[in-house]
Amino acid sequence: MKTISINDLSEFKIGHTTNVQAGTGCTVLLSEEGAVAGVDVRGGSPGTKETDLLKSENLVNQVHGIFLSGGSAFGLDVGGGVLKFLEEKNIGFDVSVAKVPIVPGAILFDLMVGEPKTRPDAQYGYDACIHALDSSVFNSGSVGAGTGATIGKVLGSDYVMKGGIGSYAIQIGDLKVGAVVAVNCFGDVIDPSTGTVIAGVQADGKLLFTEKQLLDQIHDAQTNRFNGNTTIGCIITNASMTKAEANKIASCAHDGLARTMRPSHAFVDGDTLFVMSSDRVKVDLNGLASIAANVVEQAVLDAVKSADSLFGIKAYKDMEGKE
Repeated sequence: MKTISINDLSEFKIGHTTNVQAGTGCTVLLSEEGAVAGVDVRGGSPGTKETDLLKSENLVNQVHGIFLSGGSAFGLDVGGGVLKFLEEKNIGFDVSVAKVPIVPGAILFDLMVGEPKTRPDAQYGYDACIHALDSSVFNSGSVGAGTGATIGKVLGSDYVMKGGIGSYAIQIGDLKVGAVVAVNCFGDVIDPSTGTVIAGVQADGKLLFTEKQLLDQIHDAQTNRFNGNTTIGCIITNASMTKAEANKIASCAHDGLARTMRPSHAFVDGDTLFVMSSDRVKVDLNGLASIAANVVEQAVLDAVKSADSLFGIKAYKDMEGKE
């Protein structure tokens, strides 16, 4: 097994649109040839588009893109720009009178950062597609869907740390598996290799530990809890699978979130993971599920460790005693 760049999965093109001033952005993953796809949506506050198409019993078997966006529910408009771009390229599901691109997506809440009235829209999605075809390098950190992402929100916006977007990919023989994850979680982020909290709720650079705060407040009335969190991402691979199997791989990949976030899949998270497969290499699916969880883990860590401070919000890079 060797570590590779996410861009080495050349069947997929990935691009960002970033608005640093507004503190928001989006990320798109394109499959011009079409990809077998699945999804698993968890947490109590999801924001998604066209995920019902990916149910195993439904007709459509391929997608042509996935988008990840900030902007809360407003960010779902990004999908329209991706559809426009792909239609112009004559890419989509053939319905005889047109080709309809299939582009599911998910959003995260970043309206507490930057300019809350500026949200990713169709133009963001269109521009991200252009960047996807033009770029051969994936940038991690405070870019794309991770631009305004934050983590550790149990005590509100004054105590959060900066989240971001990250990637990780591996190759074993002909098999390639990678993940792109935008980290905007309610809880803390853990390095599974050490069990150490590396980012989360903090005051003056000192970590305060979300689970401790929740236990201390267990008898308090329920609150909004900085409503709107959510970690979203996509696993991409060349492994052969059916749509039903892609849905199961997406479910197993959530183990990677559970290992790196404490707590994960909370009432105020809408964690969503997609799978896109170019369906080329036959492998054992149990082993693939394990790899999918692992690349998600590592993409989460990449997102947090690559993030830069923004709007005065501390990042991992700013913390004393970091690994």
